[in-house]
Amino acid sequence: MAVGDDEAKVRAERARAIGLFRYQLIREAADPAHSTKQRGKMVRELASREHLDPFGRRVRISRQTIDRWIRDWRAGGFDALVPSPRQCTPRTPAEVLELAVALRRENPERTAAAIRRILRTQLGWAPDERTLQRNFHRLGLTGATAGGSAPAVFGRFEAEHPNDLWVGDALHGLRIQARKTYLFAFLDDHSRLLSGYRWGYAEDTVRLAAALRPALASRGVPTAVYVDNGSAYVDTWLLRACAKLGVRLVHSTPGRPEGRGKIERFFRTVREQFLVEITGDPDVVGRHHVTDLAELNRLFAAWVETVYHRTVHSETGQTPLARWSVTGPIALPAPQTLTEAFLWEEYRRVTKTATVALHGNSYEVDPALVGRKSRAGLRPVRFDPHRGPSGRRPDGAGDPRTTSGAIRTRKPNPKPPPRHRNPVASTTPS
Repeated sequence: MAVGDDEAKVRAERARAIGLFRYQLIREAADPAHSTKQRGKMVRELASREHLDPFGRRVRISRQTIDRWIRDWRAGGFDALVPSPRQCTPRTPAEVLELAVALRRENPERTAAAIRRILRTQLGWAPDERTLQRNFHRLGLTGATAGGSAPAVFGRFEAEHPNDLWVGDALHGLRIQARKTYLFAFLDDHSRLLSGYRWGYAEDTVRLAAALRPALASRGVPTAVYVDNGSAYVDTWLLRACAKLGVRLVHSTPGRPEGRGKIERFFRTVREQFLVEITGDPDVVGRHHVTDLAELNRLFAAWVETVYHRTVHSETGQTPLARWSVTGPIALPAPQTLTEAFLWEEYRRVTKTATVALHGNSYEVDPALVGRKSRAGLRPVRFDPHRGPSGRRPDGAGDPRTTSGAIRTRKPNPKPPPRHRNPVASTTPS
């Protein structure tokens, strides 16, 4: 489309917007049912205050102008309120403007100054930068729209009820004994209550499960969980667990972080109110020294339950706990259902020492599985990473091979091997 045609289209749209503004302004006063006295009073009232024009400017309209618009509308209807296009000859040749527009569309990052230099080189003459900028603005070739695609506009969203939507994400935290920590957190979109949280030493599915499973057990099952595309969130285990519980798992579009603003704002609160008071370095003065992961989780839980959940939220006007509790008791999943949903299923080769490797740990299995053919050596293993013996350290320290009970194995053929009296162990994730 030629520049002249583009400009004519923009002018026509601008004129229609002005005509619509004029009509909305005089609509009530122009009603034939009003007497002259009533109309005069309405016109004076309109002329006494400011109005927002179609382009966002505050303007005042005189009584004479309003009366003239009413007469025009009576004589010619809406079309009479649309201003006629200005009849003027542009001083900048159309072909120069067309070339400038083509240069801009070819490379939207070109500035008006750069385009002016190109025009001077090619034509020996160029309009000033202000003229070019005004022309680009008129055609919508400024800022993010210069490439031809307007930026998306997002309205504010909030789930209607508690547990309608949980938003999950991970925060990188402090270092403890030279090991970096990560916070997995799930925030209820409606109440801003932190439904699930857990600090760990890795950003993987094991630590994600350590945050999500207690949340489901204590806060109920949400309708949907909204997460990003990090490796822990796209793992098939999470999809299977959500499918078992009837939770809709939603991933954000890559490169489009919109929708996780609430939890990002919560992480900012964590940094400003919690992390600022602690340190993993014993030499830092003025902060509490955290010695291990168990202490970090204990301190964080205390801060969440006594400070964050009981502080009035600036957006909702309520504390997260009060807003969460307004609907009354929430149904919790059956323990067996939750256990089944959080079992991993993995194929692993059984070594000659009757062990399998899972998530960096070795677990004992039935010795009868050793020495099979290669195909039979790959066993489907189902295990619950959260079951450990009483007295198990919450940071996951210890030898998984010496703990008791959560891994069990299945053999695909009808005749299972002899059952071992002490099936293998699992460990609580760190």
